[in-house]
Amino acid sequence: MNATLEDGGSSQGIWSTDPAITAAVHMPIFEKYFAPDLPLVDADCGSGAQTVFLAGRFHPCVGIDRSAAALERARTAVGEGAGGRSAPDFRQLDTADPAAMRRLHEELGDANVYLRGVLRRGGPAGRARVAESVAALVGERGRAFVVEAAPESDAALAQGAGAAHPAELSGPLDTPGLSDLPHISGAPEDSGRAPAGRAEHAGPFIAAGLRVLAAGSLPLSTTDFEPDGSRLDLPSNWLVVGRAG
Repeated sequence: MNATLEDGGSSQGIWSTDPAITAAVHMPIFEKYFAPDLPLVDADCGSGAQTVFLAGRFHPCVGIDRSAAALERARTAVGEGAGGRSAPDFRQLDTADPAAMRRLHEELGDANVYLRGVLRRGGPAGRARVAESVAALVGERGRAFVVEAAPESDAALAQGAGAAHPAELSGPLDTPGLSDLPHISGAPEDSGRAPAGRAEHAGPFIAAGLRVLAAGSLPLSTTDFEPDGSRLDLPSNWLVVGRAG
C-alpha cells in the first residue's frame, strides 16, 4: 500500500513491511487458486520487497508502479540483495490505466495479480478502473488476490491521529499516531464467498465481469508497534477473483 507524494514519489510508510509478515502470510491463501505456470503481476509494488519475495515462486514476476522514484528504489534493492532469487521485472505503469494493462496482457498473456491496499485509495471511478485493469490482466485463466484494510480501520486510524472523522486524514490509511491504537488481530477465514462486509471490495470486480472465488479476513501488519512492543495489526479483508470457476 503506497501513498504517492507531491513530487510523484512513493512512500510506503506504515505499510512497508517485511515480506515475511506480508506476502508470506498471503501466499498460502492465494497459491491454491493461482495457476503456477502463469506470470504474476504485483500491482502498485512500491519498494518491490513483496515483488522480490513473490518472484521466488512465480515466473516471470512483474512489479508495476506509477512512481519512477519507487521503482528506482526497487531496482536498487533487487540489485543489492536478490541473491539466488529470480529477479522480477519492474515497469512504470499505472494500475488504474486499463488500456496500459491490456497492453501488458498482450505481452504476458493471462496473469495472476497481487493487489495489496490499492482499491480503497480511489473513489468509485478509480476503483472501477482498477477492477477493469485486473480483469484485463487475468484474462480467462488468471486470478487476482485483493487485500484491503477493512473499513473499520479508517475510524481507528482517525482516532489514533486525533482526527474527528476519517475524512480528515491527510492520506488514505497512511497517518501518524498509530501507537495509540488498540491491538487488533484475528484468525484468517475462508468462506468461499463475499460476506456483506466485503461487498465494497467485491462490487467493482463483479461489475468488471469477474467472480469472487473466495473471501476472508485477516490482520494486516504495519511497521508501527504498540506501547508494549507488539506489532500493530489492522483488520483487513481479502478476495480471490477470476473468471473461471
